[in-house]
Amino acid sequence: MINTNDIIETIRMITDENLDVRTVTMGISLLDCADSDPAALCRKIYEKIVRRAKYLVPVCESITAEYGIPIVNKRISVTPVAMVLAGCPTANPVDVAKTLDRAAAEVGVNFIGGFSALVHKGFSAGDERLIAAIPEALAQTDAVCASVNIGSTKSGINMDAVAMMGPVIRRAAELTADDNCLGAAKLVVFCNAPEDNPFMAGAFHGPGEPDCAINVGVSGPGAVRSALEKHAKGANLSGVAETIKKTAFKITRMGQLVGEIAGKALGVPFGIVDLSLAPTPAVGDSVAAVLKEMGLESVGGYGTTAALALLNDAVKKGGVMASGLVGGLSGAFIPVSEDAGMIAAAERGTLSLEKLEAMTAVCSVGLDMIVVPGDTPAEVLSAMIADEAAIGMINSKTTAVRVIPAIGKTVGDRLDFGGLLGYGPVMPVNTASPAGFIARGGRIPAPIQALKN
Repeated sequence: MINTNDIIETIRMITDENLDVRTVTMGISLLDCADSDPAALCRKIYEKIVRRAKYLVPVCESITAEYGIPIVNKRISVTPVAMVLAGCPTANPVDVAKTLDRAAAEVGVNFIGGFSALVHKGFSAGDERLIAAIPEALAQTDAVCASVNIGSTKSGINMDAVAMMGPVIRRAAELTADDNCLGAAKLVVFCNAPEDNPFMAGAFHGPGEPDCAINVGVSGPGAVRSALEKHAKGANLSGVAETIKKTAFKITRMGQLVGEIAGKALGVPFGIVDLSLAPTPAVGDSVAAVLKEMGLESVGGYGTTAALALLNDAVKKGGVMASGLVGGLSGAFIPVSEDAGMIAAAERGTLSLEKLEAMTAVCSVGLDMIVVPGDTPAEVLSAMIADEAAIGMINSKTTAVRVIPAIGKTVGDRLDFGGLLGYGPVMPVNTASPAGFIARGGRIPAPIQALKN
């Protein structure tokens, strides 16, 4: 289904348009590491991760050398740690986080995800202990990422968990205030979290996954923007969608190739390729630039949500034609600090939190890598999570919140994370108090869409 011209064009995307494999993520089950003794639990976790992922980085480097495909990140996701803690009530979750961090350093990956809890319908053994430990765990580790799933279309929204997460996010930022509040940047709160997501900070290896699997996440905003510039000048929006589909097809083929080769070399099954267009702060590698190429003066203006809906849908259609093993989040990411166009729009004031929330109804994730004033109340953070979860629950899609309270900073300041995390201007927040609503707790019932059986 790919001719010589397609191959040549894909090579040009890699060399000229920032196309890369953003991450090869090995998912590892820790269920067989359960032990009632804390020391034995940590030893088993460390040994299994190192045994399974020992050759992950060398294999990825060999693929890059042989095929010329850049693989930017090599990562690991593990079983939600709260599930493993359930069988060891005396274990300190922070010690487990440190074990994950040591294993990640030993095998050379840049992030390890799965310091996570799935509490969309309530708390089971290990969940509350893990959530309470998240700020300290993220402050005392380098590579560990955390996530909590607080809602789903089938179960509704666990508002008790939502109320817990606002203070947890604030505390994670406070404990890492001398490091640009990085702890909060490694924590994401989900509704409808996928079990096979390769992207951080929300990656975990779901209980329905095999013992070990390779999942791949691609990038591609620069390639899509360039294709529109070259092939869709003067085209109507149907033509724009067709160009995006064709480009997404080629990008996904490359991701599947890498996943299959890596899985075979490592002796583990290839799981999925995540089609998501993942931007970076580099010029020309921006989802916002794609939207501008469609005809918008600036992301955040009227028409942005419609243009993003077209982009997201076309990416999915092109990707599923290229691979039968599509999963994860799959669509278009809109992280503010990681996208040069989003950063510029936020600094100009044309992109607001309210517009970002509207955009999350049609994109792959949610309020992602957004810096807010350091004095934002915890209940406001919880209310942001509730709003995003409601969008995900009603629309049967994944939504998430990854916001960073910039401790000691206010609107007009910025946090600079460096690398792929980029930098983010502190955005204004509506602080009208939702405290009474959040304090009610309980559960927002599942919507009628849940009754699909």
